[in-house]
Amino acid sequence: MRTFGDREDVEEWLAPLDYNAFWAQTEPFALDIQPRASCDAQITSGEVDEATVLFVLKGMARLELVERYALSPRDTAPWLSLH
Repeated sequence: MRTFGDREDVEEWLAPLDYNAFWAQTEPFALDIQPRASCDAQITSGEVDEATVLFVLKGMARLELVERYALSPRDTAPWLSLH
């Protein structure tokens, strides 16, 4: 299973995933999100488009994983040298 060092790791992992890849890659995490069958039904009925469903699912996944693993933002401050 994938591990994350910071919040940006989660975002970078989720970003390239398409709808099917999202479900395959997130399954091991047993996320508490809307079930795929429900999402598929909404897309099939035309209630909402796939891109919107995927956008929302990625947001929910990101929030849950960041909270679950208490991930901090990536440290982007330059390192100081005391030589």
